[in-house]
Amino acid sequence: MSGARPRVPTDAAALREAARRRCSAKAWAYVEGGAGEGRTMAANRAAFDRHEIVPRMLRPVAERDLSTTLLGVDLPAPVLLAPVGAAGLVARDADVLIGRGAAAAGVPYILSCQGSSPMERTAAAMGDAPRWFQLYWSRDEELVDSFLSRAEAIGAGAVVVTVDTTMLGWRPQDLNLGSLPFSQGIGIAQYTSDPRFMELVRQRLGGPARDVRITPAAVRTLLSISREHPGGLWDNLRSPVPRAAVETFLDVYSNPALSWDHVATLRERTRLPVVLKGILHPDDARRAVDLGVDGVIVSNHGGRQVDGSMGSLDALVRVRAAVGAGYPLVLDSGVRTGVDVFKALALGADAVTLGRPHIYGLAVDGERGVADVVGNVLAEFDLTMGLSGVSSVAEIGVGALGDLGSCCGCEGLSRGPRSV
Repeated sequence: MSGARPRVPTDAAALREAARRRCSAKAWAYVEGGAGEGRTMAANRAAFDRHEIVPRMLRPVAERDLSTTLLGVDLPAPVLLAPVGAAGLVARDADVLIGRGAAAAGVPYILSCQGSSPMERTAAAMGDAPRWFQLYWSRDEELVDSFLSRAEAIGAGAVVVTVDTTMLGWRPQDLNLGSLPFSQGIGIAQYTSDPRFMELVRQRLGGPARDVRITPAAVRTLLSISREHPGGLWDNLRSPVPRAAVETFLDVYSNPALSWDHVATLRERTRLPVVLKGILHPDDARRAVDLGVDGVIVSNHGGRQVDGSMGSLDALVRVRAAVGAGYPLVLDSGVRTGVDVFKALALGADAVTLGRPHIYGLAVDGERGVADVVGNVLAEFDLTMGLSGVSSVAEIGVGALGDLGSCCGCEGLSRGPRSV
């Protein structure tokens, strides 16, 4: 009646545009950019567009239940917030703001290993709200153990090992700007707050430093490194430690030699459930099951790693067929709307993650923007369920889509029991 308009746009295109206007060129290149020519990003959206919902009428949908169970934990809705590294490009202390927004919206947040806020500070801001922790497997095994121990201490519900980013993909938007946020000290807060990592930094001091050509941009980088490092700006500017921390991070943050043998050691190293993020091939999913991995996130990293990769939703169908009903699968990459959530669940996902959309909300309106984006997606998901003749998440199956009823033997692709 008052004609008030939402601060955060309710459609995906307007939300993206509002975020673009509020981001710096480097922040937008990092958040929005993909690998190569962007073919995988396009494939993610094309996969959703290929599937059509066939609404059913005159069913009892006056009350709808969005709740589900994932890794034995009851959730109010089948949505989590994905880890997005270097969100500090968008807002200071970004991970704390995202965590608060997730808590307000009632959905779990997967804390980024490349976060801009220490996990302890983010967890404290979230209170009792559920959170998982994403792990990039370092070259230093003691640092891996330190991260695992800290994740347990903050009450993480799972450790999410990202396996598709043992090295950064070819990202022209960043390259064309000469930009890598980690080299500016942005996105390494989990490391500079870690005792083992700082021990590595101290070991590095006194050794040869990377040669840097002195330019105005280099001076700005030094300021950024000093501002992001724990402690006072002036003290950091006079200290060799912040720059050594960045150089140490670039040397050890990820392990290109990561293998299934590494993953197999996790059962002895943590009591947390283990989830692998970045699986697309059915054989890799079967290997994860055989190793006792607790769940898989089907993902192509939002199209940021391999140009020309298959869409995650297409991979989901094959992975579900490979692992069978009942095994926990989360769909990541390309999810923008409540309709997308519905389609992903119909095709075999137990839940989805929101990546770029919650960062758009962060750019538009901070923690309230994050919560509003989640609220908008869940509102559309709720309406889509009701208008499609579905009253609970448990009822969403392949039969809700008109294009897969008998075209490829997909009748057996239901998720199985909701307690997964």
